[in-house]
Amino acid sequence: MGQRSSAFSQHPDYRVDLQPSHRRVWIVFNGETIADSKRSLRVYETAHEPVYYFPREDVRLDLMERTDHHTFCPFKGEASYWTLRSGDQRAENAAWSYEDPFEEVAGLANYVSFYGDVVEHQSDVEA
Repeated sequence: MGQRSSAFSQHPDYRVDLQPSHRRVWIVFNGETIADSKRSLRVYETAHEPVYYFPREDVRLDLMERTDHHTFCPFKGEASYWTLRSGDQRAENAAWSYEDPFEEVAGLANYVSFYGDVVEHQSDVEA
């Protein structure tokens, strides 16, 4: 594999901040809880809405199928995708993760996030 480098050196004002959350946050798809955690990361990225990332241990991977779809972010790296399935419902490429993120955001490894227009996000008030 060639040398990997993020775009942070060319864009020093760009931010991707990973903030641990102690709030219970869960994801529901087709009435079924897909993820439920008090150990999520809330990711704040320049020009994007904040997004929750869930530890894989707190995600129902048995309700997800890995797909061949990948995207590349110059600040986070390559994202892998999953399709959600619950009952007779499927949501193609509705979840993603950075399995080998750039060093600056290494904390994203082993976390999964979900497209908010496909799933329902719910949370308790901050503890």
